[in-house]
Amino acid sequence: MIHKAKDLSPEQKVAIESLLGRRVLDGETISVRTVEPPSLSDQQKRELAEELRKYFAEIDARRQPGSAEEAEDVLTEAIRSTRPGYRPHP
Repeated sequence: MIHKAKDLSPEQKVAIESLLGRRVLDGETISVRTVEPPSLSDQQKRELAEELRKYFAEIDARRQPGSAEEAEDVLTEAIRSTRPGYRPHP
């Protein structure tokens, strides 16, 4: 279902903004859809989890060492890219 933000009731707009974590502008269009998760057996879940562990171990092995401050800067930059008004807490 697709809605224009300007046509939403105040309650709908508040609900959507709380899900998005930001204001919804009147010129925006909102699409709402439900998706059923794929049904995976316990064995498939374990196999996928193991593949992810291997993948991240490979990524970690290639990662250059860095300071906690550099890591914090990278995280702050990533958050600001999705929430421009974000300010880190001291």
